[in-house]
Amino acid sequence: MSPDFVIRAPAKVNIGLRVLPERGDGFHGIESIFQTVDVCDELTVSPLAEKNRCVVECDTAVLPACNTLTATYVAFCQLTGCDAGVHVRLRKRIPMGGGLGGGSSDAAAFLRALAKVHDVPLTDDLADAVAGQVGSDVFFFLHCGKDGTGAALVSGRGDVVQPVAPRTDVYFVLVFPGVHSSTKEAYRLVDEDIRAGNVVSCPDFSAYEAIYRSPVSHWTFANSFTAPLEKKYPVIAQALADIKKSGAVWSDMTGSGAVVFGVYEAAEASKEAFAELNRTWKSCFLA
Repeated sequence: MSPDFVIRAPAKVNIGLRVLPERGDGFHGIESIFQTVDVCDELTVSPLAEKNRCVVECDTAVLPACNTLTATYVAFCQLTGCDAGVHVRLRKRIPMGGGLGGGSSDAAAFLRALAKVHDVPLTDDLADAVAGQVGSDVFFFLHCGKDGTGAALVSGRGDVVQPVAPRTDVYFVLVFPGVHSSTKEAYRLVDEDIRAGNVVSCPDFSAYEAIYRSPVSHWTFANSFTAPLEKKYPVIAQALADIKKSGAVWSDMTGSGAVVFGVYEAAEASKEAFAELNRTWKSCFLA
């Protein structure tokens, strides 16, 4: 392995996210468009003398001993027979627990790095086998594009990924309102809403790409997580209200929260909105 291998890991937003009732295998089906945005973590992968060991250091947080990077390393070694030790320095810029897929993107980027430095072909079978052990969103980051950027229609448990050409004529402002919703809690709240008959109206999945291509003002997407999470955490509703006031053409929460974002059709409008929102919210991103 060369002394250092550096790779970026982008965040994603969900443009629409319909949660289906829980499946028999314990997972929920979803229907969504995922699109990467240029808020990125950065991984520096270096050799470690000790075999069968993965050491992860993060510049802004103490990660648990078992995390998406160590899980990726274990799965890669089991599937390929590799035993070389690695050290990973993670520059964390994607908010943790915000619904932006940072941990999954880090895992996908790390798998690409491991395959590259060990000269192992990253086949679809290998990518899917690792993703299946690490997390559902990892499938998207491995299949949306060669470098982990792009857009896709995502369904199943998150493992059915159909890449589509990403919109490059829209601009995003993201706000992290400072609350963390666990994925487990978010799904529980959605399940309670479904059982109570409070089902969010979403377009038919077959129409998602056509709607995505239409003017943003015509979008009819919705996120099943937004309403129950707003009730649990009113600060999410406040952040969304502020984004709408800033001139966003369309806005919603991404993933299971709690990052919310606005979509703008002009770069200048997004910059003005960012400047306005950045005065109110500590964690704000222009993408």
